[in-house]
This record gives sequence, structure tokens and C-alpha cells, in this order.
Amino acid sequence: MSEYNDAAVEGIHYRTGERIKLICKDGKISEIKVLPITHEKCNERSHSFGEIKEELPLIGPGLVDLQINGFQGYDFNNRHLTPETVKSVTRLLRQQGVTSYYPTLITESPEHIERALRTIAAACAEDLEVASMISGIHVEGPYISPKDGARGAHALKWVRKPDFEEFTQWQQAAEGRIKLITLSPEWENAEVFICQCVAAGITVSIGHTSASSSQIKAAVAAGASMSTHFGNGIQAELPRHPNVLWAQLAAEELSCCLIADGFHLPEEVLKVALKVKGDQALLVSDAVALCGMPPGYYDTPVGGKVILTPEGRLHLAESPELLAGSAQLLTRGIEHLTRSGICRLERAWDMASVIPSSMMGLSSARGIEVGAPADVLLASWDGEQFKVLRTYKAGKCSE
Repeated sequence: MSEYNDAAVEGIHYRTGERIKLICKDGKISEIKVLPITHEKCNERSHSFGEIKEELPLIGPGLVDLQINGFQGYDFNNRHLTPETVKSVTRLLRQQGVTSYYPTLITESPEHIERALRTIAAACAEDLEVASMISGIHVEGPYISPKDGARGAHALKWVRKPDFEEFTQWQQAAEGRIKLITLSPEWENAEVFICQCVAAGITVSIGHTSASSSQIKAAVAAGASMSTHFGNGIQAELPRHPNVLWAQLAAEELSCCLIADGFHLPEEVLKVALKVKGDQALLVSDAVALCGMPPGYYDTPVGGKVILTPEGRLHLAESPELLAGSAQLLTRGIEHLTRSGICRLERAWDMASVIPSSMMGLSSARGIEVGAPADVLLASWDGEQFKVLRTYKAGKCSE
């Protein structure tokens, strides 16, 4: 029995506004038919394409999330993580438009990280659909800054300098699935470690850092190619210049991951990042386990006592000004960028799909074209809400 489903999907192309019909066979887009459409002048801000007579959905590429810690109460960093948990999260994310993602493990003991990596690898071995959606694992830490602010919520006692022998053991436990690592280049041996990772096919991203400009330049020269949740995971107070933000913006080799949930970064920072980085700017959710949960008061292993507001902001209970993580998926980033006028819908959609795919060398970077994977999202956009209607992974539909 084939693991792929043949499908025919009809809607409005998210970029061109054309009415199209996708024919999907053997997990790929085999044909794109352009159909007649009646519409008024395209609304530039909402990208609603006027009054389409038939209620057709928008068709675009499935979402790709390079950084996600958990969802709907499930946590990849939980000490009792099981393959079934990984499978559950994968199914839930697919319902939210995600067709590829990178489960993210944060700073912890060597044994804990290794155990989690083995569990994720086991889930992939047991379930082909899970394996097809998990394009890699993101290890965020423990080789990050030990300084307050830059370290974020990562436990200080497990922060340490890069160790490639340790990392190699983790990669073996993960059965080669670690594809992305976040580190701070402020450590003395960071350049050598970065070179070793890049030689092994690992994407190295700079994050949770208090590195100097010269250290960031050296990291880029060694092969670092990305900035993890730019503008977050840094010290609260920085020199006017030079500082870690300017150095990363100025490095043309660095792509820029952004949490655009409306809480983590002000609009002016998002605007600057998009202008400077262009097609190297992309969205991540960095969602934690409370993402998708009802608003309320929660007691968590990492952040302690936190409050999730009805608006979706997650903050410390005793310090409301301090965020306790992200509780939104990529769809919120698309909404926020588009609704605020920072960019058009099609660019925001690309930032959550083909651009991260491209940065990680995935075939889904081709987007909606013949021969590309049939990883397709059907959605609606009314100028305020980006709503997932159906998700197709390799041509198989998930309602």
C-alpha cells in the first residue's frame, strides 16, 4: 500500500490570485491547472482578491517550523517524553497547517538530552508519517551564554562550553536527525566547534548570546548561517554600538529567525529585520507546551508560575512584564505581519514555509510548482484572521 495519496485541490493561488487546481500524485504536485476566476480589484492589504463568487480557499505551501518546544500540553523537554507524545504533537501540528517541523530540545543534562533524542528517533522509526514531518531536530543549547538575560529561561547549571565529542554522542542517539544547533560564539572554542558542525552537515545558529561583534564575525567566518529568535535571548541592556543586534543584522551570511507573535518583538524591529534581511528573514514559533491551551494560571517546570492571557500572551505570574515563552504558532506570525501592514500576506506565508525550507535545504523550498512535494495548505484570510482549513502532507489530507 502506498504511503502517498493522490489528490486534486482547488482554490486561489496565495501569490498570483489565480484560481488553480493542483493534481497531486505519488506525494508530489504533478500538474497545476489555471482555471477561470471572477474577482474585483485585489485588496492590497488583506489579499482577499475582492469578492470571489465561489467560497474558494487560498492555496499555498505547508508551514515549516524550525523551533517548537511543545504544543497543547505536550513538551519535548519533559523528562518523561515518550514516542507516543511525539506522535501526538505531530498529528496536532499537522492540523494547524504544519507540514515539516524541528522538535526543539533546550539546555539540560547530557543524559536528559540524549534520552529525548532517542525518543524522538524512536517515534520516527515507528511511524513513517511522523518521520516525514520531522525534518530534523533542533538542539537549542546547552552551549549558550551563561549570563543572565542572554541565557533566558535555560538552567544555568547545565550551560557549558561546546563539546563536539558530546555532540557526536547525541547525534548517534538521534540517528543523525540533529540538523540545527543554537549556540553562543562567546566560548573560546566556538569557532572550531562550528567548523566541525558545518562539516557534519549541521546548520549552526547564533542565539542566547552576549558575544562581541568580533566573536560573531568569527562565528560567521567559521560557518554559522542563522540567528535564533533574533532580538530575544539577549541581555536587557546593551551598548548603543557595537552590540549583538547590529553585528547579526550586518552579517549578510546570517538568515534571521523572528518570533512575530505581537509580543516578542515590537513592529519597528520586525520592519527593520525584514528590510535588512530580505529573503533571509523567516518566522519561527518557538512555541512552548502551553501553546494551544486555554487561558489561565499554570505552574510549569521551566518558567514556574505563569499566566496565559486571552490574547495569547504568556508571562510570569509575579512579573507580568516578563514573557514566559511563546504560546502561538506560525499562523499568528502570518496574521501579525499582514494585519499590521509590515508585509503582504504572500511574503508572510513564504517566511513561514518556503524560506525556512530553503535555509534548511528541504525540497519543500520549491513551494507550489510542478514536481514539488505536495505539502499544501488551504487557508482563509479575512484581513484579520489567518485560518487553516486543510493540510496536505505528500498529498494526504488532514482535516
